[in-house]
Amino acid sequence: MAALLPDFDAFLTSWRESVVEGDPSTTELGRRFAHKIVTQWLDAPESGLEIVYCDGAGDGGIDIAVLDVGPEDEAAGQPGHTWYLVQSKHGTAFSGNRTLLVEAQKVIETLDGRRGGLNSFAEGLRERLAVFRAQAGQNDRIVLVFATERPLTPDQRITLNDIRTIGRGHLGGMFDVETISVETIYARLSEEAAEPGLRVPLHSHLVPSGADLLVGSTRLADLYQFLIVYRDATGDLDGIYEKNVRRFLGGRGKVNKSMQETLRDAPERFGLYNNGITVVASDWKENGNAIELIEPYIVNGCQTSRTIWEVFNRYYRAGGTGVNPEVEAWKARATDGAVVTKIVKVGAGGEQMLQAITRYTNSQNAVREKDFLALSGDFASWKREMADRHGIYLEVQRGGWDSQKALQNANPSTRQFSQHVNAADLIKVYGAGWLGEAGLAFGKNPPFLPGGAVFKRITALPEEGQAAFGVEDLYACFLLQQAADSLDFGRGGPPARRQSRFIFYMITVSLLKDVLNRVHRSTEHRDISVAMARVMQDGTARSALIDQAVELIDSYFTQGSEDSVWEEPALRNAHFGDINAFLKAEKFGRSRDFTPKLFDGLALTHKAMAKAYNGQPSARDTIAAAAADATL
Repeated sequence: MAALLPDFDAFLTSWRESVVEGDPSTTELGRRFAHKIVTQWLDAPESGLEIVYCDGAGDGGIDIAVLDVGPEDEAAGQPGHTWYLVQSKHGTAFSGNRTLLVEAQKVIETLDGRRGGLNSFAEGLRERLAVFRAQAGQNDRIVLVFATERPLTPDQRITLNDIRTIGRGHLGGMFDVETISVETIYARLSEEAAEPGLRVPLHSHLVPSGADLLVGSTRLADLYQFLIVYRDATGDLDGIYEKNVRRFLGGRGKVNKSMQETLRDAPERFGLYNNGITVVASDWKENGNAIELIEPYIVNGCQTSRTIWEVFNRYYRAGGTGVNPEVEAWKARATDGAVVTKIVKVGAGGEQMLQAITRYTNSQNAVREKDFLALSGDFASWKREMADRHGIYLEVQRGGWDSQKALQNANPSTRQFSQHVNAADLIKVYGAGWLGEAGLAFGKNPPFLPGGAVFKRITALPEEGQAAFGVEDLYACFLLQQAADSLDFGRGGPPARRQSRFIFYMITVSLLKDVLNRVHRSTEHRDISVAMARVMQDGTARSALIDQAVELIDSYFTQGSEDSVWEEPALRNAHFGDINAFLKAEKFGRSRDFTPKLFDGLALTHKAMAKAYNGQPSARDTIAAAAADATL
């Protein structure tokens, strides 16, 4: 993939287009920059992320704040939550170390309650963060993120370490600092989260087993130091897991909790209880008493290595100038702890071997088959089919479309796409519409990402006689998403439309399903997708369906109407008038008991769709005819 990417300058030009479109104000420009880079960095649908905008006068050094509750996990325990406090520094807004220090001081003073003159948004965020700190668990974090166009220099990364130390002195070990850049996104797209030829030394006791395998053990402290060097060199620790099937799950599952307990209570025994890690590298070189790994990736042992990172961070980077006997005793015991280590040389072009190693080294642990989605080729095949059958560029990783635009601009002879859509966004459309999970889709991302409960339902092997989820479903979701965009549902629309994007998907599919039922047509998921695509491509039928859905939603969100959302008993009784929390409830729209007013509105709409006016066919008949039209 790397060979197909344009150079970074061309990519950056394309990436900026949506940020600078429409000549935005300085404040709006910073907001757009921070929003785009963070959502791409987290690689998750932007809907479902808790985003707070603070930028402008009195922002306390915070442009936007993002609450990330982490991936969904079926095992016992609670996820670690992370607040990312983002400083958007691009163009002339960034002037090196001084910018880093001044802006970091603002944020630390804001969190400490020592900075006055905050605007209402920043003050509200500060209060939320104060509650967060007061009830934070051991896996919860507050991370100051500097977002730039190009990576920080080595000297600037040293300044980040100083900021980390200062912040932890004021806020404790939960505080951290990270840096991201547009080049970080570019590197991930090129499948090179590290700089080309990056060399990271690892002190380890290893012996060769053949020409391409080293086996042995690594002291826990040496592995921790290896990760520090990688993070400082790249600015992105997660890059070392880019070839793994999933990211760190936090200290939630039984396995991860047990690892943490062992590291805290008996670090010297860690190697006895743990299966170890597997690292792949394009090559290695001996360098004194260390081995220098070239372009390393951890493909098995993400949970192990990140748990070691988290625990060691608490003991070694908590701040403080005194001596704690208990901490010193733990450090002494930890020097005897080790982790079993395998290092595999795959060569510069060893992608196929790397994928095989990743699959087989993960096949004996708790990774589910669907966690291998990035390796299985499902997304890749959907991407090809969307391009070949519908002329649509399916973005399977955020930032891919920016790269594709740059490639098209630089090479007019390459295939030119005018339409694009993100695969993760379409999964949420399908979950909200076809599965009726509008509340969950509005409130959360993890259930719709690989490994999440809804994602598993969507991509599970079908029952006999049913079709597996595929490009036909994605295309129908694309057309429905286009309809929502044209009507200003979602971010940027009027208040009621901002909150009802996923309700629109659910209602539209529900109305179509009712039509199919009444004309005795199948309402299996694939049949709904085929019918939706046909209706959406017929102008008259599209209007008949969409207009009814919009009228129902607009009425539902109109205060004072009999079937208004404001009259829902659960909004008053269970959510105490908090409309946002009510719309994000998992029960929303799933039963008459929870949303009787919405169901009453649906019943009235079904009747209205059966009526014909002025000799014209009813909306139901128009939609049914288009859904049955095999020529589309």
